[in-house]
Amino acid sequence: MDRFSLEQCMLCPRRCRVNRLVGQVGYCGADARIKIGRYALHHWEEPPISGTRGSATVFFSGCNLGCVYCQNYKISTQNSGVYVSEEELCDIFLDLQKQGAHNINLVTPTHYIIGISNALTEAKKKGLTIPVVYNCGGYESSEALKMLDKKIDIYMPDMKYFNDKYARYYSKADQYFKYCSAAVAQMYEQVGKNEFDGDGIMKKGLIVRHLMLPGLLFDSKKILDYLYRTYKDDIYVSIMSQYTPMPQIRGKYPEIDRPLSKKYYDTLVNYAVKLGMTNVFIQEGGAAGESFIPDFF
Repeated sequence: MDRFSLEQCMLCPRRCRVNRLVGQVGYCGADARIKIGRYALHHWEEPPISGTRGSATVFFSGCNLGCVYCQNYKISTQNSGVYVSEEELCDIFLDLQKQGAHNINLVTPTHYIIGISNALTEAKKKGLTIPVVYNCGGYESSEALKMLDKKIDIYMPDMKYFNDKYARYYSKADQYFKYCSAAVAQMYEQVGKNEFDGDGIMKKGLIVRHLMLPGLLFDSKKILDYLYRTYKDDIYVSIMSQYTPMPQIRGKYPEIDRPLSKKYYDTLVNYAVKLGMTNVFIQEGGAAGESFIPDFF
């Protein structure tokens, strides 16, 4: 049996080993069917991703993380959405390309790698030419990612935590940094240094995102230390300030039930400058808030 078949699923570090082909679900909540929560042009990604025409985001339902503060909890935790076949997913990719999207942006795709890979293969046969973005939470199997080699043009993973105690407490993810750092290395091996077209739109490369959480400034600094020490300016880093306290954490996680301090965010940005980082995206005020959360199916 293929190590990464759905018959004994080990697509992510949780290695649930459930038989998704007969309807069993693991931590992510997904069986063998592909489920999506939304697809549409999106204009609020990093500038070389959104550009002027938008990024074609396809939000997948379910998630292999358990982030207590998740803004997309309606689809990640409550698993709302609609089922689509691989053929329908292929058609969605092609339709979004016709709408003028700069790229196809796969959001939370980890647990559907096999179906996505098949749909991309067919879509490229039928004329899909725009770049494909793999936009994930970072809790990935570097081995499973090899199935996507030559199919993904841009990787955009989160690197949420350096210290595992935070990963376990806020995202229920053991050994997060170990798996995330290995996955980022595999991503970089596949796509290499960043490439852009004449309009500044990314064609190929790697953007590592870090969402700063209230009270975790030291942990955030350790992540920047690691990324710059390992990759220098061969990759882009996106330091995100859009943390929004969500209703589901109230009364349970009081230490993060507050907006991110601008002072601490500015301190982290200044730290990146001090390190010597130049390929960095930062967010201005106003990026946080529930009004920026998409409407899902």
